[in-house]
Amino acid sequence: MNKKLFKFIFLCLFFFCSFVLFANSIDYQTLTFAQAAELAVLASVDLKFSRSSQEIMEKMWLSGIREYFPRISFNISENDRLQALGVDTFMKNYSIGFDQLLFDGGRISMSRKVEKTELLLSSSRIDRMESDIAEAAISAYRSILSSRAILEIKNAALGILEEQINILGEEVQLGLALPVDLVSAQINLADAKLDIYSLQLDLTEIEKQFADLLGLDILPVLTEHVDIYRSSALPDVFVAAELAREQNPDLIEARFSVSKRSAELRYLSKSWIPTIRINGNFGLSGPRYPLTRYNWSIGINIDLSTPWIQNRFSASTGWEPLSDEFTDRTAMVQNSFSPFNDPVSGYGKRQARLALNLEQEKYNTAFEHIGRIASNAVEKCALAEQKRKLAFESAAIGAERCRIEELRLSLGQITRLKMMEVLIEQTQREIAVVQAAIFLLEAERELERFLDLKPGELGKFAALLIESL
Repeated sequence: MNKKLFKFIFLCLFFFCSFVLFANSIDYQTLTFAQAAELAVLASVDLKFSRSSQEIMEKMWLSGIREYFPRISFNISENDRLQALGVDTFMKNYSIGFDQLLFDGGRISMSRKVEKTELLLSSSRIDRMESDIAEAAISAYRSILSSRAILEIKNAALGILEEQINILGEEVQLGLALPVDLVSAQINLADAKLDIYSLQLDLTEIEKQFADLLGLDILPVLTEHVDIYRSSALPDVFVAAELAREQNPDLIEARFSVSKRSAELRYLSKSWIPTIRINGNFGLSGPRYPLTRYNWSIGINIDLSTPWIQNRFSASTGWEPLSDEFTDRTAMVQNSFSPFNDPVSGYGKRQARLALNLEQEKYNTAFEHIGRIASNAVEKCALAEQKRKLAFESAAIGAERCRIEELRLSLGQITRLKMMEVLIEQTQREIAVVQAAIFLLEAERELERFLDLKPGELGKFAALLIESL
């Protein structure tokens, strides 16, 4: 029975591990824009360190609530003295003390708000760092797609050129073409091979860098492709401007900066309000155990500190019963006054107000600037779409020209070298179509970043806006 149970457990573990390995292999077989961005974020060491630091700072901020609670202290002492002359003394003391803030004019609250806005600002910077890392991965992805598409076009053109040179060589042998035409064609072929070799080297380097950025040893299959037939769906210019002003990461960070400066100004504005604290102490003492004597005291401290004066007032009272009939009572009042405490700090409030005004001006400028940039980004996408259409039309006309030139070649009206030059020109037109499609992808991604959208969400977003209208 135990052997059957052991076999059953072993088979379960085997199938579970196989499933996990198979699932992981599926995850890394293909790669989209969004997956590339996610992997780049997960692989970034700097981002992990920043997030860990942010987490520690947030825990420190939570621990800062300790300032609202009383401070408790314990003290234990034992003093034994054996005297050559006189009576030996043995004294043991156990005491507990507390110190509690009663009122500080909201200083701690304001200080915590400043720290909180600093944490929000730091978190916003980490989000911005994450966005930059993801965008670098998407940009590298686009570069690979562009290089692969261009390489495919050039390889196809190279095959056609090699076929044309073979035919041209036979024509030269038959005396139907000049040897100089064959030499010129061979030079064009050598240039084409050199371009392909250089592009292959660049593509290999980009792919290695892309894999390192993703933290992978082997680059998965890229599922995205350059679609030269895809048209762009764009939101309205005014809608894009309004949404960018609400969701743009730069403006969000600017709002946190304004909030931080505003909290600092409120903190300094309340610095003149006095601080009131209460403290107390209770102790047990005696020459031997159990300790029979006790004492207690309670006091209040008031601290008023401004740039011009510093006044500290303290008062306390306490009792120490000596017996059932006798009790010692203590009372103390103390006041310390210092004029012109720190006049320089009096300008701190003015500096804080200037800093707030500066951040507000920066925010207002960024608010208008982001709106204009978002509008320009929409117009840029429209121009990129127009460029793609024109490049596509030019390539289509070039293809028709190639067909006509082939007819002319068959009729003997042009040389085969001229035909090869026409094919090379058509290759450049096809490459221009790919570059125009990539430029459209870049323009759309730029607009998506202004609207805080993920890669490829612009079309769905524009469709939703149209449906809502």
